[in-house]
Amino acid sequence: MRIIEKLLATNDFVLHVKFSTGEEKSFDMKHYFKYPAFEPLSNIEIFKQATNKKYFIEWNIIEVDLSADTIWHEGVSVSVIKI
Repeated sequence: MRIIEKLLATNDFVLHVKFSTGEEKSFDMKHYFKYPAFEPLSNIEIFKQATNKKYFIEWNIIEVDLSADTIWHEGVSVSVIKI
């Protein structure tokens, strides 16, 4: 399993994640808002409450999470993110 080391939820609904391997990914959440479980995340105040739980990211206020593996596979590799 992949481990999330650092997390930044941006104002444009993108998650920037650094994994314990050193690899960094950018994950745009906007395409997930069409799903009822993720729709509340279209509110930036809720989105910014993302919490790093190491193996997943959680939004406790709406009881939704996103696995580190999903971010790893669907995210875009980036060379340097300041998080």
